[in-house]
Amino acid sequence: MTARFTLADALRAGARDLASGGVPDPSRDARRLLAHVLGMPPERLTTKLREPFPLAAGAAFDAALCRRLSREPVSQITGRRLFWGRPFRVTRDTLDPRPETETLIAAALEAPFAEVLDLGTGTGAILLTLLLERPGATGLGTDLSEAALAVARGNAARLGARDATFLRADWFDGIDGRFDLIASNPPYIAAGEMAGLEPEVRLWEPAMALTDGGDGLAAYRAIAAGAPAHLAPGGRLMVEIGPTQAAAVAGLFREAGLAGVEVRADLDGRDRVVIARAPD
Repeated sequence: MTARFTLADALRAGARDLASGGVPDPSRDARRLLAHVLGMPPERLTTKLREPFPLAAGAAFDAALCRRLSREPVSQITGRRLFWGRPFRVTRDTLDPRPETETLIAAALEAPFAEVLDLGTGTGAILLTLLLERPGATGLGTDLSEAALAVARGNAARLGARDATFLRADWFDGIDGRFDLIASNPPYIAAGEMAGLEPEVRLWEPAMALTDGGDGLAAYRAIAAGAPAHLAPGGRLMVEIGPTQAAAVAGLFREAGLAGVEVRADLDGRDRVVIARAPD
């Protein structure tokens, strides 16, 4: 590279490499990776594109592009993902927080809550977002993965969520007390659907957070069975679902004696969240 090789040149070359490797949206990903290597927000690149590309950053940018060509998610390369406007650390031990899950956050914030239980917390994105949006609320996040819990605890410390605690647990096992809000984004992909997932998900995100190894409904059966004993009177239960699971999950909640069952769609119009509440 010469001194005349600019950031714009590096961006075009990176996007071209990603496109040739079949990576979706190569221009966007090249921009995010270049910004990460340069230590700046992606939006700042627009005003810097005519500047020389620093030779010292070449190896790091090449390495980031190679990782993306292996279909490693950009968030794992950069180590962060924005959710509800906040940066969450992500690793291969956690699911990426996704925009669709913000449908659950929006629904939860429609009513007051003081004590939250987040089942299968992963990065802690759901629990920590709710607590940071409602100062004074307290919450417990559970997960079977100690590695995921370590990520969640780190996110809580970085974001200043002092009222969050975390516990290794299999759904409701070992959990005492009642909560006025229980939330979960459980594994809901059926075993037969795993092979059809994008490589970024299938190869790089933890299988135990994606699938139950069966029909995709095992987690909802466990949640429906345990929620009535752990919800305060009138407390709400909210779970994220796959877009074809609304009827099945709603049925499980009704059979468990929960009331006010409803389904919320995400911004793309797909069924995304099932809501229920405990009888008053």
